[in-house]
Amino acid sequence: MDTRQDTGTLRVTIREAAARLGVTEAAIRKRIQRGSLGKELGEDGRVYVYLDLSQDMSQPESQVHRDPLVEELLEELRDRVAFLERSLERRSVEAERYQQIVAGLTQTNNQLATRLRELEAPVTQPVPAQEPPGAPESAGEGPGMAEPRSAAGGEQEGSERVPWWRRVFG
Repeated sequence: MDTRQDTGTLRVTIREAAARLGVTEAAIRKRIQRGSLGKELGEDGRVYVYLDLSQDMSQPESQVHRDPLVEELLEELRDRVAFLERSLERRSVEAERYQQIVAGLTQTNNQLATRLRELEAPVTQPVPAQEPPGAPESAGEGPGMAEPRSAAGGEQEGSERVPWWRRVFG
């Protein structure tokens, strides 16, 4: 392992680079192919990678100190993330409460609709015609076919026949 303190880089094998960066060896090889990591072929035939010390995840003490402005920005971003997480949690609780309210209102609305149908049912159903006792069947009746009735029928002779709907509704 060769460390170049003046440039802040570290010369390691592909396996060591993967361990230090917390990625797979395949990811390190891909970075070498893309040119995002510098490499060199060692005298022993191994491929060595140059890592920036600030990227080394295995030893935080070896990391190059960050700029105070960057640290301040990171702290502000952490605060914002924490705020957004709290807001999201609060919104989730509110959304659940709203769902409970809507469910309750829906249930109440259904109960009221059922009750309304029960109350309207007698008014909207047709009322059956009530013929006076002893009245002839309506099949034999028609305009001009009025038959004389006896006094036992309840109507006087010679009076006009009142339609059933007038008797029911007045």
